[in-house]
Amino acid sequence: MPDMLNIEGLHAGYADSIVLNDVSLSLDQGETLALLGRNGTGKTTLINTVVGVTRRHKGSIQLGGQPLEHLAPHVRARAGIGWVPQERNIFRSLTVHENLTAVARPGSWTPAKVYDTFPRLAERKGNMGAQLSGGEQQMLAIGRALVLNPRLLLLDEPTEGLAPILVEEVLRGIENVTKNEGLSVIIVEQHPQLILAISQRAVILDRGTVVHQGPAHELRHDQALLNRWLGVSV
Repeated sequence: MPDMLNIEGLHAGYADSIVLNDVSLSLDQGETLALLGRNGTGKTTLINTVVGVTRRHKGSIQLGGQPLEHLAPHVRARAGIGWVPQERNIFRSLTVHENLTAVARPGSWTPAKVYDTFPRLAERKGNMGAQLSGGEQQMLAIGRALVLNPRLLLLDEPTEGLAPILVEEVLRGIENVTKNEGLSVIIVEQHPQLILAISQRAVILDRGTVVHQGPAHELRHDQALLNRWLGVSV
């Protein structure tokens, strides 16, 4: 059975500028990968390249054995890529429920299931997107990606700028998705201690190159590696 995601020898960037250099990684079905690194190391570029909004210079990207590198972003979405960018990109002039039903596709993830995962959204289902707090908008952005019923979910900085109590709610929801639903997830995060606890594997990028791959629980307790590549302590 092929990996859910397999990337081999990937070189990519924007126009003629190459940001990623010979990146290779794989992700199993139902596995969560913490994608870590300092600012500007290529994390978002890697996510964007899987989505298809950068320029790939060389290398391959496969989803469940299906080559993606020559497919347009909307075709990749239909193939099973769910994406929550840093900007969230919710429909601010639609209600929470309209945001979810407008994009829903057949599958196990329905608006009702999203409300079960993020109860705060159920309380706000009649509110416009523009009326939500930052944390609520993040929950809605994740929920909107889930009702597309993807095979792979890409989350770019899901806790950025959120109050601590909302960070806890967002992480609980993500953990439910990853542990109980069998969805493969890649999470870009600036705070490794938050995300390593709910991930199985970790990859660290530095200057567009993979400098570490391994079990998340080992990296979580490896102060030397965390200090060396991320500048943080356990």
